[in-house]
Amino acid sequence: MEPVNSDVAEAAHRSPGAAEESDAPTLGQLLLAAEELWPESLAEDWDEVGLVAGHPSAAVRRVLFAVDPTLEVIEEAVEWGAQLLITHHPLLLKGVTSVAASTAKGKAIHRLIESGTALLTVHTNGDSAVGGVSDVLADALGLQDVTPLTAASNGLPEEGIGRVGDLAEVMTLGDFAARVFSILPSVAGGVRVSGDKDGLVRRVAVCGGAGDSLFNEVRASNADIFVTADLRHHPASEAREAAINGRPYLIDVSHFASEWLWLPAAAEALGNVLADQGHDVEVRVSTTNSDPWDFILTPGGD
Repeated sequence: MEPVNSDVAEAAHRSPGAAEESDAPTLGQLLLAAEELWPESLAEDWDEVGLVAGHPSAAVRRVLFAVDPTLEVIEEAVEWGAQLLITHHPLLLKGVTSVAASTAKGKAIHRLIESGTALLTVHTNGDSAVGGVSDVLADALGLQDVTPLTAASNGLPEEGIGRVGDLAEVMTLGDFAARVFSILPSVAGGVRVSGDKDGLVRRVAVCGGAGDSLFNEVRASNADIFVTADLRHHPASEAREAAINGRPYLIDVSHFASEWLWLPAAAEALGNVLADQGHDVEVRVSTTNSDPWDFILTPGGD
């Protein structure tokens, strides 16, 4: 972190969290920029998004994007000197009765506050927004004429959870699965596929993160294949039983990997908004792999 001169230190002492540099945007201004891109009104009713820790008057010169607010990610933010950490997943999604430093979440909260690092959660509002998680996934797969799987209740027609669109050309399931594998960051779980390897696909439904609650919408979209994460045994098995001519085929990917793709796009989008507003803020994507799995054992052969 840059040294703070005596005048700034005195000002900060008078008003905790006050901006350290007059030409740096405040956290409050960053929140307005984030709201422009990922309105909190798009968040699902059960979700908890927005500012978790931080003083709105504090100066922000560096912003780090990450999928998860793990202790390792928080340390990365602190070591880099970020004044704001933006994560896709919430730190406090469920209620807690204590943030004592003897607990994992308490340690995270203490480290954030003691280091002066703010935390902002952009979760299902980041899923639903234009340019959000599923939009980025659909674009990376080369989908055209993309629309939401389920429309946002408080958004535009092009906003909502999940996306469905068409490939430019028909592909075999095996080749398409290889494309999915090629665009994702490397993680232990890899890519799991359900369906005829030589079957043909063109219409593709996607949902970054856990999407097995969307099978009705996937079937209604006439998708040949559904790409999502965290497919549980029973929903996947039931989807196979209800399939017509084997479709929709299923591709199950890492939750972390499917949402990591959004980070560079989100960082660029925020940087562009801030630049348009005349702010000079350094924005970076975390290099920490917060996928919870370290290795996997699989049968040999094809």
